[in-house]
Amino acid sequence: MTHLPTLSWTDAGSETDAETHHTALWRSEAGNPPPKRVVIADDRTAADTAYRLACEGTALLWHGDFQNARQLLQAMSRRADRKPRKTAESAIDAFNLHRQAQSQRARTLGMLLIPLDADYTVPLRRAPDVRAACREAYGPSDAASVVSLRELLGLIGAHEWRKKGVEIPALGGGRIHPHYGVFSPVRGEYIDLVANAPLPSTALAFDIGTGTGVLAAVLAKRGVKHIVATDQDPRALACARDNLAHLGLQSQVEVIEADLFPEGRAPLIVCNPPWLPARPSSPIERAVYDPDNRMLRGFLDGLAAHLEPAGEGWLILSDFAEHLGLRTRDALMAMIEAAGLQVVGREDIKPKHPKASDPNDPLHQARAAEVTSLWRLKAR
Repeated sequence: MTHLPTLSWTDAGSETDAETHHTALWRSEAGNPPPKRVVIADDRTAADTAYRLACEGTALLWHGDFQNARQLLQAMSRRADRKPRKTAESAIDAFNLHRQAQSQRARTLGMLLIPLDADYTVPLRRAPDVRAACREAYGPSDAASVVSLRELLGLIGAHEWRKKGVEIPALGGGRIHPHYGVFSPVRGEYIDLVANAPLPSTALAFDIGTGTGVLAAVLAKRGVKHIVATDQDPRALACARDNLAHLGLQSQVEVIEADLFPEGRAPLIVCNPPWLPARPSSPIERAVYDPDNRMLRGFLDGLAAHLEPAGEGWLILSDFAEHLGLRTRDALMAMIEAAGLQVVGREDIKPKHPKASDPNDPLHQARAAEVTSLWRLKAR
């Protein structure tokens, strides 16, 4: 517990009682520092007041009814969403403005804080039991802490997703249960690509950056006899192992910690790297944002050395970054060529997620044009 910073605040006290100083551990999955200014808020705090203080960088530590805190957060969200959008002159401007607005919104709404007892009990009226959700995300605890209500609601949602799971048609109705902090396979098109592309071999495959283990599971269901699935993130490794065991595939799939490739060569190597070359602002965004194309370049540059003769590397990649002006098709082809690879085939699919057809989305033009591809690569 010593690696966590602390948050300090003062209860104002009454005419007869002196001020009381408090300290608790500060939790932030995004790595945000503890707020420097903290005031006590409760059921009497008006939404306008709360939103103004949050915009000014003052955190509100909630001492009232938990459900009222949720309603206050919703009211603050509505005020944040009423802020006028700046006009973008290009796709990349729209992306940068969207990211900037998302970041500002997250900072503001993250200023409404909730106390947690040492066992993760929320000491507030009408508070839900969040102990299991917190233990899944944070691990064991032996000290009181404070967390933003927004993050806590995310933990609760992730806990429910983990219990319910996500049905994957390519697994014959099997379900994947994402752990907190591991990207959920809710966009099924990339899974469909792996489920339908012609297999170059069923002897062995590597799944690079396995995450929940969903692609390794699909390959196993397709008859690949042995799969080595890699990841660097401890949460992803635990998540993949749990999912594969739940599906009864643990004897077919070996999950190991590795930066990209395991040792040896394989006739099939699959990778679904983050699709956007930009800096993530929180750990979970590492599944979406790949600064300077680090993972993409690492996969391409190391692929030829790990492919068996006549083997194939499957790169699953959306062209969303191209429509946003973050990466060009020519740049991608240059990376492939520089890595000593050649394209021997490509399977394409259009996205099906709701944002692709939402004209009110600030990135709608790019989303509507997006295509996800499975690039079949071989060493030259």
